Amino acid sequence: MSSHASTMSDKTSYRYDDNSNKLLKKSQEAPMFPIAIGVLSMAVAYGAYMFKNKGKMSTSVYLMHLRVGAQGAAVGALTCGLAYTMVKQYIFKEE
Repeated sequence: MSSHASTMSDKTSYRYDDNSNKLLKKSQEAPMFPIAIGVLSMAVAYGAYMFKNKGKMSTSVYLMHLRVGAQGAAVGALTCGLAYTMVKQYIFKEE
């Protein structure tokens, strides 16, 4: 019985280690990933703060501005990621 219990705990710790290392491995493979998560978090916090303090602006106009800003941020992030990939692939030529 103790053999079965230790096997179960080994599998659980292996699974936990595997999941915790996935984020680290993904961050090393694609450094834009954690940057994008951080920028997204800041944009959401800023949007929530500004919604609370929007003043006399109507909600629909505010949400329209927020949508345009979010789309611009997404296009900017994609452009930066593409530029990073192209520089890494064609200028520094990792083989």
